[in-house]
Amino acid sequence: MNKAVRMNQTPYPYTANYSSDFSIGNPANSRKILELWKDFDNNTLEAHDYFADTAVMFFSDGTMAKGKDSIMAGAKQFRSSMSNVTSTLDAWVPLKSNDRNESWVALWGTETATSPDGKVDKRDIQEIWRINKDGKVDFMKQFSAKPQMMQE
Repeated sequence: MNKAVRMNQTPYPYTANYSSDFSIGNPANSRKILELWKDFDNNTLEAHDYFADTAVMFFSDGTMAKGKDSIMAGAKQFRSSMSNVTSTLDAWVPLKSNDRNESWVALWGTETATSPDGKVDKRDIQEIWRINKDGKVDFMKQFSAKPQMMQE
């Protein structure tokens, strides 16, 4: 049986804790994650059933949610604190971890949220989402920052 030959034999100054062997994954996984983002914007959080019962999400404020029911309850509570949410996406990439045989989506964009009193909060977001063998999200980790003016 032939094993796949790694094309990139570049020596790196670090060893990845998870993986450094990725290729482009299934674009349908990106669509799934973008639909979840759109559901959050539209406050239609139950429009898609894309979470595994055992899903875990780590948010940029240091909190986490574990389990589909907890994730949905937390998302609904958080979204209800905003009168409007508009997201723009800069990029997304479906990925496949070849050595672990796992599917991921990495994305980054900006979320603009308006509170009921009219206060606007804007933040840049980067997220990684893992999709399990059943096509369900079972892991997400989020990073965010206040946007800075780009210097030319």
